[in-house]
Amino acid sequence: MSNQENVFETILAPMTGTAVAITEVPDPIFIEKILGDGVAIVPTEGKVVSPVDGTVSKVAETGHIYAVTSDNGVEVVIHVGLETVALNGKCFQIHVKEGDKVKAGDLLADADLEFIKETGRNSITPIVIGSSFEGKDLVCEEGEVQAGKTVIMEIKQK
Repeated sequence: MSNQENVFETILAPMTGTAVAITEVPDPIFIEKILGDGVAIVPTEGKVVSPVDGTVSKVAETGHIYAVTSDNGVEVVIHVGLETVALNGKCFQIHVKEGDKVKAGDLLADADLEFIKETGRNSITPIVIGSSFEGKDLVCEEGEVQAGKTVIMEIKQK
């Protein structure tokens, strides 16, 4: 990543694996950025951690979606796997609830990646910015990432 000049928000990888462009997610909702811009991670481990310091703003009952709103007001949405809503939470162990304060790297959930694969679903995990970042630029990184350690996105002032 670049120098810290003009950086409004730094977003860490919520999972360990390989970060890829959001347009590589095999789902038009993400390819067309309908839910927002961001990156995706092809996970190699099932731990899902907070990408920012902030407040848990959404936990899907089925455990497949988490949103954390940063202290700067940036909402980061983590969608674990594709079509995982249909699993009704069977492969997720949720460790937080809406309203919880979290630090970057805090455990949100555990996902059973093997179970997701066994059910024929894709474990690719899109991470999108759910809030407006008008007047700012989103810089995304790709490659190997570690949960709670590697910077995957920066929102910069223009």
